[in-house]
Amino acid sequence: WKPYNKNVRADFSPDKFPEYGQCVHKMTMHPSNPNVLYQQNHCGVYRSDNAGEDWIDIGEGHLPSRFGFPISVHPTDPKTIYVVLEETDEYHMSIDGELAVWRSKNAGESWQKITKGLPKPAYVDVLREAMSTDTFEDAGIYFGTNTGQLFYSRDSGDSYELLADFLPPIQSVEVAVIE
Repeated sequence: WKPYNKNVRADFSPDKFPEYGQCVHKMTMHPSNPNVLYQQNHCGVYRSDNAGEDWIDIGEGHLPSRFGFPISVHPTDPKTIYVVLEETDEYHMSIDGELAVWRSKNAGESWQKITKGLPKPAYVDVLREAMSTDTFEDAGIYFGTNTGQLFYSRDSGDSYELLADFLPPIQSVEVAVIE
């Protein structure tokens, strides 16, 4: 085994950039280039362009929090990624009570906050496996909350709708296209 954590923060550690000991919440791979990896971490959102040899913090200075769990990649536009952030590692809820999906269309160079169709206020948590995309050109984005709401987007994340409510806490969301 070899650690692949170069440039990944661990604020909770005496060494802020240790060789190992980071808290990776979710990792995903570029759909057509396995050398490009993305991760949502305890201390940031990162991209690697060399199969994890080193990482670039793509959230620092662009996102309002470094803490969150889910991360998903658009199935046909691999530079488009989605994250849901939380207040802090101490307060596992939407930032300022506003549920938002943050989308980057350029592999993390810049981010757009999307709240259209999402409830306000919403003090919820979206867990690491609770976000997924389908495989349509205009991708569907799906995510579930710890309070039992399931939301989806039919337009690659421009807006969201409630798909189901009053479910138990949603731990995982998987999507399949059936033809």
